Amino acid sequence: MRLILGSGSPRRRELLAQIGVVPDEIRPADIDETPYKNELPRPYAARLAVEKAQAVQAGADELVLSADTVVAVGRRILGKPADAAEATKFLLLLSGRRHRVITGVALRLGDKTWSRQVETTVKFKRLSDMEISAYLRSGEWEGKAGGYAIQGIGGAFIPAINGSYTNVVGLPLTETANLLIGAGYPVNFEGNPA
Repeated sequence: MRLILGSGSPRRRELLAQIGVVPDEIRPADIDETPYKNELPRPYAARLAVEKAQAVQAGADELVLSADTVVAVGRRILGKPADAAEATKFLLLLSGRRHRVITGVALRLGDKTWSRQVETTVKFKRLSDMEISAYLRSGEWEGKAGGYAIQGIGGAFIPAINGSYTNVVGLPLTETANLLIGAGYPVNFEGNPA
């Protein structure tokens, strides 16, 4: 059985490597990620993960793994900021409060699809103007849901999380490993430490 990762995210590849899983091929899905009108964050993450898994061309013996991570403040979905101005708005919104990170994970084999959603609560410290400016200059916010990366400099802004750390990075490993094992894919848990 071949494993196809339907994501171009290097973070997801690194996380999979931690549990000894190396995809046979990377085939990022190309779908419209626009939320539906009044779509809530959790159903949105679940829908995108499944749509991505279904959009990837795969043979009958190829297992497709896809995921989508959403940062949510209340009902509001914070995607990947388009520019530094939007990243600033996101950081100001997150500053001094809690938010949720939700990842939808989908696994497809032929016409059968399994999916899970994982939610983690993240607490941000109150950010100073200097911290926001420095973070924007770092460029780390680019291409990151919510405009930050917990595994990088952004981790210094987060005094507490409630839930899965790997979910906040972009792929909840416990649930992903369980999906893979359930589908008959061998997970050896012999990580590939970086």
